[in-house]
Amino acid sequence: MSNSLLRRVSAGDQAAVEEVLDRYGGLVWSLARKLLGDDDAEDGVQEAFIDVWLAAGRFDESLSSEAGFIVMIARRKLIDRARKRGRSPRTSSLVPDLASSETGQAERLERDDEVAMVTSAFRSLRPEQQAVIRLAVYDGMSHSEIAEATGRPLGSVKTLVRRGLMQIREALGSASGLDGRGGAG
Repeated sequence: MSNSLLRRVSAGDQAAVEEVLDRYGGLVWSLARKLLGDDDAEDGVQEAFIDVWLAAGRFDESLSSEAGFIVMIARRKLIDRARKRGRSPRTSSLVPDLASSETGQAERLERDDEVAMVTSAFRSLRPEQQAVIRLAVYDGMSHSEIAEATGRPLGSVKTLVRRGLMQIREALGSASGLDGRGGAG
């Protein structure tokens, strides 16, 4: 069994709880501010970490990094909170809203297409670009931490990340009919 922080949290280790908060609190906080705004971010972060604690036993490091697992759970909780905030109670009809069901399916299909395009663009990168972007995005590591972990010079890490992200942006722009800068081509 792994000795990951989330496994330790699942086992009731209070020191691991504190370490998770120290290590990933800023990441979840910035996500909450982005999705909820400053007014609701604090409550959103608390709810997100409650969900993380409840799900900690399901963490599987063969499927995801700790940062990726925490961000996935936090993002879902924060999106749910944002949606609940934006909804007003429905009192006019108890009939299921088929239009919103169809809209949900369309959004899901669109999201699946976007994920496929991003995955394809990511896989087109050189292995060293994939590695540093994976460490930055999924593991939440800084450029300095990536340089230390990979043994690459800091400048090389920054260049690999920047060029890799530019290539992904260009590939996504080409796939969507945009010029890679957000405008029509």
